[in-house]
Amino acid sequence: MSANEQMQNFITELRRGSLTLAVLGCLKQPHYGYALLQTMQEKQIDVEANTLYPLLRRLENQGLLVSDWDTSESRPRKYYTVNEKGEMVYRELMTEWKKLQSNIESICGEDKCNG
Repeated sequence: MSANEQMQNFITELRRGSLTLAVLGCLKQPHYGYALLQTMQEKQIDVEANTLYPLLRRLENQGLLVSDWDTSESRPRKYYTVNEKGEMVYRELMTEWKKLQSNIESICGEDKCNG
């Protein structure tokens, strides 16, 4: 494995853990899959459809999202929204993420990590 491939693997691992948090945060407002994908990409969160759609199904199966079909247009769309349980999980994950971010920064502040 090249150094570049190894670095990409590290970055993928780091992002994977944050994706659930980002999706739950985005779904406070209803989104259908493709619109969510676009929103994430606009926010510089690099995610592919073959990662996002299984995550949406998993979060729905875990009882964190609700979905509704909109059939008013020629192409039906499944809209996802975070529910009460999902909102609770989101808040707890955000708290943990902020703690982790603060702790990492205290360990790896600019001066500490660079020298």
